[in-house]
Amino acid sequence: MRTLVLNAGYEPLTVVSFRRAMVLVMNDKASVIEHVEGDPVRSGRSVYDRPVVILLTRYVRVPSSRRLPVTRRGVLRRDDHRCGYCGRSASTIDHVLPRSRGGEDSWENLVACCLKCNNVKSDRTPQEMGWELRMTPRRPHGTAWTVRGGERGDPRWEPYLALAA
Repeated sequence: MRTLVLNAGYEPLTVVSFRRAMVLVMNDKASVIEHVEGDPVRSGRSVYDRPVVILLTRYVRVPSSRRLPVTRRGVLRRDDHRCGYCGRSASTIDHVLPRSRGGEDSWENLVACCLKCNNVKSDRTPQEMGWELRMTPRRPHGTAWTVRGGERGDPRWEPYLALAA
């Protein structure tokens, strides 16, 4: 079970494990905002609500521009596991401008790609192949990308993630 962490301004920061959330609550560094009904956590001397969303008691500033690292998993997720050239299911990524020609590993130069298109394209550009990209590759944005671990969230997180959007 994972827990959404909010700062004092109710901005989502990150997602932590149940264990980490309980340590923060037990040490009075966070308070429980949303909890699982009828399933408390019992310690030797106390009973705590099982946290789903916690609020840090001290202010933590959210950086305005978080650097989102480029990863294979991230590119596939951004493109919904669909090939940027033909639209079929994608399992690899492709450099629009090949690395051998100076193409970088950046959000703007990588697209999800099926194995067939990746092999046919090889070391050429889409223009040389007469192909067009189905979409323009861009850096992802939105709450699901800025809140680490928020992509597969609990439905009870939605009101808090919507506030940040």
